Parts: sequence; C-alpha cells; structure tokens
Amino acid sequence: MRQRDEFVEEMKAKLDAWNAEIDKLTAKARQASAEARVKYQEDIERLKKRQAETQLRLEELQYASEAAWETVRQGMEESWELMRKAFRDASSRFK
Repeated sequence: MRQRDEFVEEMKAKLDAWNAEIDKLTAKARQASAEARVKYQEDIERLKKRQAETQLRLEELQYASEAAWETVRQGMEESWELMRKAFRDASSRFK
C-alpha cells in the first residue's frame, strides 16, 4: 500500500507542476500577437484536455481496488505519457 500511496503522491506533484506550466504558457499567450494567440490557445486547450484526462486517471488510481491497481496504474502511466508529449509539442511551438 505504501508504494501505491507514494506513486499517487508523485503523480499529484507532477500534475501540479504541469498545471503551473500551463498557467505560464497561458500568460505567455496573452502577450502574443492576435494570430499567434489563437494558435497558442488551441495548444493550451489540448493541454487542458489532457490534464483533465490525467486528473481523472489519478482519481481512478486513488480509489482502485488492490485487484485493479496494476491495470489502473498502467492507464495512468499511459495518460501521463500522452500529457508529457502534448506539453512538449506545445512548448516547442511557444518558443
């Protein structure tokens, strides 16, 4: 159970860090030209969608039974990887 709790806490911390990064990108988008802002907003919306999906997976993980733990953990890791890729892609366009 301790390993599970540590994993959940680690994922919460990572998600909080991503949320802070999304806020930074949002602030940066506000300073961009109107044309660029539209593109940035599209990226930010994709990130927020991934963030919401990852948050949902984290909640599922927290309440998963011991029998379902491994399956739900794998789903969380897959969701996390998709979020990381989306963030990397969006960040590269903000440079």
